[in-house]
Amino acid sequence: MNNFLPDGYKTPDIPSNYMDLEVGQNAFRILSSAIVGYEWWVDTGEGRNKPKRVRTADEVPTEVKNATDIQAKARHFWAFTVYNYNTKTIQVLELTQQTIMRAIEAFVDNAKWGDPKKYDIIIEKVKTGSRDRDVEYNVIPEPPTQLDAGIVELAKNIPVNLKVLYKGEDPFADTDEENLSKDKANGHLSASRNARVHS
Repeated sequence: MNNFLPDGYKTPDIPSNYMDLEVGQNAFRILSSAIVGYEWWVDTGEGRNKPKRVRTADEVPTEVKNATDIQAKARHFWAFTVYNYNTKTIQVLELTQQTIMRAIEAFVDNAKWGDPKKYDIIIEKVKTGSRDRDVEYNVIPEPPTQLDAGIVELAKNIPVNLKVLYKGEDPFADTDEENLSKDKANGHLSASRNARVHS
């Protein structure tokens, strides 16, 4: 009998700090204002790639702007903090898909919807072919509602400093009070780190 692991053991699912858009419906509430910029991937020399992010197009290196491989070009991105209803966790959602960004921007500009922090959003991802890029997205706003008090409390206990993404750092890393107060312009609801899961 193999007794390497306890009977009935299964490796626990540990939610990522970043929200992935899965095939099907992805429901979330935006908790912060977005940071925006341009992103491309660089080789770390260790057999893996790492994202490089800057605030403006002027900061993108010439060789990246002139890249012939579309995968090597910089893409415009948004990043913001969300509560993911599927995983029941606070995460960062980064968007580069223009169809999704334009849809959310249209909600923001519509007086009936406005600030997307005031209502839930569902992004439906639909596979249209066998390739990874063969997908379509439908963006559905839910009627405006008050954010659940438990989610508000969870967000207060988790600091997320989106601006460090420009430095290639972890937005969930512990930050001192001074840095958190400087980040108030980000519009995030957090203060100090604690459990990330809302039961």
